[in-house]
Amino acid sequence: MNDTIIVTGGAGFIGSAVVRHLIAHTESRVVVLDALTYAGNLDSIAEAAGSPRYVFEHVDIRDAAAVRRVIAEHRPRAILHLAAESHVDRSIDGPAAFIETNVVGTFNLLEAARDHWRALDPADRDRFRFHHVSTDEVYGSLGETGYFTETTPYAPNSPYAASKAASDHLARSWHHTYGLPVLVTNCSNNYGPFQFPEKFIPHMILCALEGKPLPVYGDGGNVRDWLYVEDHVRALLAVLERATPGEVYNIGGRNERRNIDVVSRICDLLDELRPRADGRSYREQITFVEDRPGHDRRYAIDASKIERDLGWRPEETFESGLRRTVEWYLDHEEWWSRIRSGAYRGERLGVLR
Repeated sequence: MNDTIIVTGGAGFIGSAVVRHLIAHTESRVVVLDALTYAGNLDSIAEAAGSPRYVFEHVDIRDAAAVRRVIAEHRPRAILHLAAESHVDRSIDGPAAFIETNVVGTFNLLEAARDHWRALDPADRDRFRFHHVSTDEVYGSLGETGYFTETTPYAPNSPYAASKAASDHLARSWHHTYGLPVLVTNCSNNYGPFQFPEKFIPHMILCALEGKPLPVYGDGGNVRDWLYVEDHVRALLAVLERATPGEVYNIGGRNERRNIDVVSRICDLLDELRPRADGRSYREQITFVEDRPGHDRRYAIDASKIERDLGWRPEETFESGLRRTVEWYLDHEEWWSRIRSGAYRGERLGVLR
């Protein structure tokens, strides 16, 4: 078997970070499988695309025949499955796409991977891995204390979370029923360079720069555990290369923050790095808005298992990662301005009408 890794969703936020890392730091041949929906952006992998080890396949995982063709043609030794509809607010407005992509699309990949795996010789079968990348949102909402662990019961509260929970169950069942060497990871909120502007942190950065209100849901007290995307990539590859098939790992940054505190810190960084022309603070743009339906109060991950088993730990603190992120958006207006002028212009999504 050649050393080929298929990365589904490789033009998305986390996927593109995986692709850039694989091209820069490994000898693997990388096949990006991406439908290039609104959140897919080839600009995010432009630096990898010049490598002879890079291949792009413009394929939607809902297309079972196309998925089978790509896997049969490239004969991967691993599939890193990140392709997904991933924005909670969009799942409220249009849940069907989340079922079609996250559930049916994952089924298509699992079936194609199973056929590929069964046809391999014994040594290559032992080496093959299917790594399904998921979210902590499948666990539902925490109270003021406690943490999600790998044994926390699933209790998804949004169409997005429910679709990811379903895909997790499919992946696990393909391992236990068919023996497919599956790995599952559930991560906390990612942030960093190249994140699509509708997501919380880049949305706040860009709205601030454009002089718009900074909309904070409810009372701003919802808590998330933040994980810098490059730390997540290192964790994903540690699991892919060293974990035992059938294992599940939670990946978190140990960086719990209230939404209002995140927005306030973004404002402080922008006050320092790109002061407003009128000399006033960006904090004046913070505006509290009606909460979104089904908004989970708190997420927090216990990452002890991956730290213990695989020796992974995040390298970025939230303070250092957030500064790097704000600086990146300030330095890469050409990247986000092309997005803002087209598919997404910063409108609010996920409002019941």
